[in-house]
Amino acid sequence: MNIDLIIRTLGNSHRRQMLTWLKNPRANFPPPLEEHENLEGVCGSYIFEKSTLSQATVSQYLSALEAAGLVKRERHGQWTFFRRDEDAITNAALLIKRELTGDIHG
Repeated sequence: MNIDLIIRTLGNSHRRQMLTWLKNPRANFPPPLEEHENLEGVCGSYIFEKSTLSQATVSQYLSALEAAGLVKRERHGQWTFFRRDEDAITNAALLIKRELTGDIHG
């Protein structure tokens, strides 16, 4: 993991908000279409609709979150779904903690 990339990515409040929304998709987005009920994550169009940003900006922000390793992207036909990578988020938090505290053990 690249700590500088993670910190830059999390430095944007809209990206942090998207991560927060993805923590609890059922509470933050409309129900999935019937054919998507068994898929993990949230359709990118739902994220766009919830945000106040352009579709291009949302796409760019989701790509940044993916590049930082914080979300995973999965294509299903014409749809793209996004979900948090909880293990990567935990590791990123530990990495930032180590960087800020100098604690090499935790």
